[in-house]
Amino acid sequence: MYKWDHTYTDYNGNERTETFYFNLSKGELLDLEWRTPGGLENYMKHIMSMMDGQALADTFKMLVDKSYGVKGPDGRTFIKTPEVLNNFKFTEAYSDLYMLLATDDKAAAAFINGIFPKEAVEAAHKQREMAEKAGLSLVDTAKDTAQVQAESTVPLVEGQEVMTPISPLPTV
Repeated sequence: MYKWDHTYTDYNGNERTETFYFNLSKGELLDLEWRTPGGLENYMKHIMSMMDGQALADTFKMLVDKSYGVKGPDGRTFIKTPEVLNNFKFTEAYSDLYMLLATDDKAAAAFINGIFPKEAVEAAHKQREMAEKAGLSLVDTAKDTAQVQAESTVPLVEGQEVMTPISPLPTV
């Protein structure tokens, strides 16, 4: 879970300090991985290496929108409803966070690492270490990702195939 303490000026001119929370569950992360061609991590590496500003902006907005929520009073729940998200999106804090993520690499990395489940981040690091020790590399180029996408077919009936949809990033 990523906790962001932020001071901003509201629309009445009042200075406010609030704490905002962002989190992706293991299931939500898996869903993003499966819906992103080549995997979310590889997609993000690709758009960062290409310096694709529009794709980065879209990805940051998607991650903020997917991960924002409010802790339940007992700490058992993390509430993510459209109303909760809209209450945040319509504040200057949302705009400030977007600007921070778009202009500060360290803040963006801290946010991304913070919203992912700790176990998933640790597992990814272990997987990468094992692959490197074995002399393998993970798919991290546009060409390799495109090849993976082209090979991703789902057989329906013998002799008939349908390509999996290829989209730049998952829909929110």
